[in-house]
Amino acid sequence: MMRVAIVTGGTRGIGQAISLALKDAGFSVVANYAGNQETARAFTQATGITAYRWDVGDHEACIHNCNEIAAEFGPIDVLVNNAGITRDATLHKMSFEDWNEVMRINLGGCFNMAKACFPGMRERGWGRIINIGSINGQAGQYGQVNYAAAKSGIHGFTKALAQEGAKSGVTVNAIAPGYIDTDMVAAVPEAVLEKIVAKIPVGRLGHADEIARGVAFLASENAAFITGSTLSINGGQHMY
Repeated sequence: MMRVAIVTGGTRGIGQAISLALKDAGFSVVANYAGNQETARAFTQATGITAYRWDVGDHEACIHNCNEIAAEFGPIDVLVNNAGITRDATLHKMSFEDWNEVMRINLGGCFNMAKACFPGMRERGWGRIINIGSINGQAGQYGQVNYAAAKSGIHGFTKALAQEGAKSGVTVNAIAPGYIDTDMVAAVPEAVLEKIVAKIPVGRLGHADEIARGVAFLASENAAFITGSTLSINGGQHMY
């Protein structure tokens, strides 16, 4: 029987690459998305991967939809917490709503989804949780106190939950991407992007499939002795 994997924010960008990599690795993949139904529909038509719509920041929605997915596809063995948003501003301009929404989705979504999936993994004696952090959660970034705090929180969350799952065959790891050539990065002004690339020792942006290959490895049997770790995939921009 194929193991079931859920990828939050899994229909575009890094999430789409992760969904495809896990499918190629032999998992039965379900992708979550928050809002863009047209993109999700096109993704499903192109890949054959089912997409479910819900807000990962909504605790009850996470529990309900994970139960629905388990009933349709089977027990959830792999969870990739990839969904995230940005609401960038310096602190003196940042509203509470911008702070709270990033924390609710980026960090709260990890808790909500783990709460829905982790107990079953532990009971069955096998599971993989892979949380997508960020270089900016490791090094900080001007104008991103909300995003950096949430992503830094993900790294701490990963280490703590790894200790809870280790004896039950459940590994919990994180990946901290650097700057990847996604739509989000494409929106950065060209002059700013040139300065960012100049600070990356390998001299280029990363590719989404490079993050996805890291996820596929951590989800595999080959990674059974790796837990509580953060894999930095950033071209050497921040060595942590």
